[in-house]
Amino acid sequence: MPGPFTTYVAALRAAHHMQTEDGIFGWLGSALGSVIRFIIDALRDIFGGFGDAVRDFLHGLARSVGMSPSFFNYVWLFVGLALLVAAVRAIIGRAFLAAIVWAVLAVLVLGSLVG
Repeated sequence: MPGPFTTYVAALRAAHHMQTEDGIFGWLGSALGSVIRFIIDALRDIFGGFGDAVRDFLHGLARSVGMSPSFFNYVWLFVGLALLVAAVRAIIGRAFLAAIVWAVLAVLVLGSLVG
């Protein structure tokens, strides 16, 4: 019974034999593979750069607010900002008691983040 090393060597020999048989279809497959690889690398560079920019933005935001950069803290920051927006909308709607309640809740939530 052949071991894993023998099977691996046989697979390498078969792959090498297939690679040496170049023809028009081998060239076409190689060219198509190169084009696909180029597209994948370009997309990876574009979205990788975008991901780095978003990460740097979120870490800078966390540093300036004084919170640790975790998913839970970002969600809590969003909730606090939503409460603050609700307070501003209540002021615009001349509901001053509701504005005070929303503002106090926003301060409690946002104050818990600063640390």
